[in-house]
Amino acid sequence: MSAAIDQSLPTSRPSAGSLSTSRLLRLLPWIAAALVMIAAPYLLTSGTARTMMSLMGISIVFALSYNMLLGQTGMLSFGHAVYYGLGAFFAVHAMNGVIREHLPVPLPLIPLVGGVAGLGFGIIFGAVSTRRGGTAFAMISLGLAELVASSANILRSFFGGEEGITTNRTKLLRVFDLGFGPQIQVYYLIAGWCFLCMVAIYAISRTPLGRMCNAVRENPERVQYVGYDPQVIRYAAFCLSAFFAGIAGSLAAINFEIVNSSYVGLGQSGTVLLAAFIGGIGFFVGPIIGAIVVTYLQVMLSDLTEVWQLYFGLLFIAIVLFAPGGIAGLLIMHGPALRARTIGRLVPAYLGAAIPGAVMLAGTVMLIEMTVVALKPNEASATTLMGYTVDVATALPWAIGLGLAIGGLLAFRVAAPHARTAFGDATSAALARGAAA
Repeated sequence: MSAAIDQSLPTSRPSAGSLSTSRLLRLLPWIAAALVMIAAPYLLTSGTARTMMSLMGISIVFALSYNMLLGQTGMLSFGHAVYYGLGAFFAVHAMNGVIREHLPVPLPLIPLVGGVAGLGFGIIFGAVSTRRGGTAFAMISLGLAELVASSANILRSFFGGEEGITTNRTKLLRVFDLGFGPQIQVYYLIAGWCFLCMVAIYAISRTPLGRMCNAVRENPERVQYVGYDPQVIRYAAFCLSAFFAGIAGSLAAINFEIVNSSYVGLGQSGTVLLAAFIGGIGFFVGPIIGAIVVTYLQVMLSDLTEVWQLYFGLLFIAIVLFAPGGIAGLLIMHGPALRARTIGRLVPAYLGAAIPGAVMLAGTVMLIEMTVVALKPNEASATTLMGYTVDVATALPWAIGLGLAIGGLLAFRVAAPHARTAFGDATSAALARGAAA
């Protein structure tokens, strides 16, 4: 009787085929990322594009290391560049020492020096800063950042003063006859380390430590109640974050072959904070997206305008106010509609909001650029905006800019509710289809 019942019950053990399919689906994003990294320099062959992609790889590692603090553990740091910069300085000194002593150390191993340096200082500084969370931790990180930044101008033998420390990556031991002189070879070195760090950071986030970091972020009192010390968990996350930040700094030292005091400055800490928030701190892919977007805008906007930092600030404010989940959050929230194939319903409504939004943006940019020109003393009042020469001393350009900005804003306020309604309808239809299936 029991044998008959056992044979009639469905087994709960998944088949080997379903397990292999599940593993393959989990590996597909990583395979796709690796293929993109390999093919990218052959699709974008210009020197500027390859340099930009190298900077993106460095920024991805740095942003992911920062997200281990902010996104996973809930620790807002204003001084994460300390470990990035110190890793870079130790890496460049290690490279110079290897060259001077003719040691058989290849260039691909140098990032480990920066990682170990970042880890060492993370152990030292983290023992103090992670005793408290929240605002106290943020203020302590700011104080440590100022301490290291001021030391960079005093300890000239190590930091090199304003000139910094230079090196020559091509003089290290050649590996497979690679001298790492051409930018494409440096790109692949950075891409390889970037991929390894991405896999390692993701793996850490899936461990019990990564889960406890999320618990500390949400409710440290409950973590303490179930028998874990939140300070120990914060300390472990801080040290690991400093390790990967040091690797990012050493990759930057290899790429630029020079390290100066700006590597440990508040500007560098602010850039990684912007990248993490713009991409989305609540998702693993968020800092990756943010690093790519911020790096691209840094390179492109710096050639177009001298106030590109202002646009970064405005973008950051817009993300925090209207899309706190970042770009990744905006993309993921459209996942149900995309899977249910109801995303097409959003196109007309989104276009209706995007067009006036673009008009408003054009008017705002026009006003900002004309203001910059108008505030410059003893300079010509004529400037070029969007391919046209305008004279900021006349009233017509200001009237056009105000008209575009205000008219676009009013039209956007009319179109935005329709876009929100269309999104709600598409998502509801997607959920209904999923429930029916």
